[in-house]
Amino acid sequence: MGSATLPVAVIGAGPIGLATAAELVRRDQEVIVLEQGETAAAAVRQWGHVRLFSPWSELTSPAAVALLEDAGWVHPDPAAYPTGAEWVRDYLDPLASLLGERVLTGREVTGVARAERDLLVDSGRADQPFVLHVHDSAGSTQRVQARAVVDCSGTWGSPNPLGAEGYPAAGESAAADRILYGMPDADDNAQARFAGKATAVVGSGASALTALIALTSAPLHTPDSRVVWAVRRGAVGNAFGGGELDELPARGALGTRVRAAVDAGLIEVVTGFRVAAVQEQEAGLVLVSTDGQRVEGLEQVVGATGFRPDVSFLSEVRLDLDHRLQAPTLLAPGIDPNLHSCGSVEPHGYDVLAQPEGDLYLAGMKSYGRAPSFLAMTGYEQVRSIAAAIAGDLDTARAIELTLPDTGVCGGAGLFDEDSSAGGCCGTTAGPQELTLTVPAR
Repeated sequence: MGSATLPVAVIGAGPIGLATAAELVRRDQEVIVLEQGETAAAAVRQWGHVRLFSPWSELTSPAAVALLEDAGWVHPDPAAYPTGAEWVRDYLDPLASLLGERVLTGREVTGVARAERDLLVDSGRADQPFVLHVHDSAGSTQRVQARAVVDCSGTWGSPNPLGAEGYPAAGESAAADRILYGMPDADDNAQARFAGKATAVVGSGASALTALIALTSAPLHTPDSRVVWAVRRGAVGNAFGGGELDELPARGALGTRVRAAVDAGLIEVVTGFRVAAVQEQEAGLVLVSTDGQRVEGLEQVVGATGFRPDVSFLSEVRLDLDHRLQAPTLLAPGIDPNLHSCGSVEPHGYDVLAQPEGDLYLAGMKSYGRAPSFLAMTGYEQVRSIAAAIAGDLDTARAIELTLPDTGVCGGAGLFDEDSSAGGCCGTTAGPQELTLTVPAR
């Protein structure tokens, strides 16, 4: 079969993967979506209890909306903020259903290569289609050919460990049943696990702030609760975010509410804490830092230290990734938290995300590598451009027109400046606001 007649393979049926398929369908391009989970949007379902900080107006792909509305779908209130579960129910599930047999669930991509070529071989490489090695839920492995590949597999399945050097801390794996990498729910299981308990939250991003709000609010918070916030930097500083200066108000309110909880004494803040070990003792878990600090008497730990991409199944294709972020090299300077703390990112398209292999793109959270604060609308713009390029419409692919909201946290110091206590050039956060707890749109 000639490559031109093969479908485009999209890896991952999350919000960005489904949007990629919608863009390609609207351009009459054959596409298959390979999803490791047993349902579309499997990762979003895992944090379905959390309310997003983007409103509905920024959570739907224009191409997907056009397809859905043609089928009689009605767009939710653009100004409302859905939970992850509502995002799935009211948009992602209908979109996956509309895409039908193009979405294949229970399909784990374990390898991507050029047909009959490993990473080393140059000869005839560009003329060969892609072959994806796909492991299905029945236990068999198939070879799926494609003319182009868009990797939208995200990073949710690869949380960073607690350890300060990027490896699991000593004892972390042994204590895994008492460590949650994610955000606590308020269901019965979570109440049994967290309500009235001593819990440490490790991390300083949006997921950490979300976890802190959940743990200091009913039903997880009781008079017996103890919540410790362990951060690596020397002071909390701009971990509270941009407050009222954030162009996404719900995101700004996140840090504002955590600041209020700290001021009210509901959260113990431990700064300059880089985890070296997790110890299990009769009196409970102990977190030990690299300089010997100890947080004792814990019953649970929430790891909110970010995520990293899984590039293991891309080992036989040619990639150009930043050595720090594991993001496309051309994108990395604009999102690198080592270089700046600004939350605004320049809109970007296919040419920034394309890999040297040719016809291979990283999109969505996967494109950000280890960088935080990805927004759904960023991904929608990425895949609009990628789909246009795949279809040969380079004029449209190059026409990037999107304004992304700023966090209100900006300045010369990076988000990972361990000694920064400043709020950035945008100033400090405002007083408490009554807005719902939130999570980045992944």
